[in-house]
Amino acid sequence: MPNKFFISDTHFCHSNILKFTDDSGNLIRGGKFSSIEEMNETMIQNWNAVVKPQDKVYHLGDVFVGVQHQDVATAIMTRLNGHKALYLGNHDHIKQPAYHKFRYIELWSGGRFKPHNFVCSHIPLRPDQMRNGEYNVHGHIHQNLVQKPLEYGDGPVPEYDPHYINVCVEHTNYTPVAFEDIIARIKQRS
Repeated sequence: MPNKFFISDTHFCHSNILKFTDDSGNLIRGGKFSSIEEMNETMIQNWNAVVKPQDKVYHLGDVFVGVQHQDVATAIMTRLNGHKALYLGNHDHIKQPAYHKFRYIELWSGGRFKPHNFVCSHIPLRPDQMRNGEYNVHGHIHQNLVQKPLEYGDGPVPEYDPHYINVCVEHTNYTPVAFEDIIARIKQRS
């Protein structure tokens, strides 16, 4: 039986991401990778270490950014194991040939995982948008986590909202997350 995996914000070929910093001025990815080629290769190797050819991978957006040579992007997609589905991110350009390697592309999952109490999206959804689930598996915010809204303006350091599961590669050791791990996180937070 095929396994299912989730991943987001790989940003393959995005050289500037190695310069991005967090609020404290620390490099988000540049401290881990010395070059874009090293980053790409690490993510390909990590992906293929857990995903088998028959498995399904839900990529929650921002697959590539700033690809100058489409043959490089297509070669990366060809090397990645599994049947791939894409939930569009703000940097995805589906007219590019590399995106033709996805089995299907959609905006977000309105009920695909309803029996498991979660929905998928690129950008974190508001609670009223999670019609078919109590949890949101998402990407987009990289190293950050969704915080609970503060009810009275300024207050203590905000807590992270347990209804959001961030599968950006910065949270997953640059590796797809197994469906069973998502379910375990939901059960732990319920």
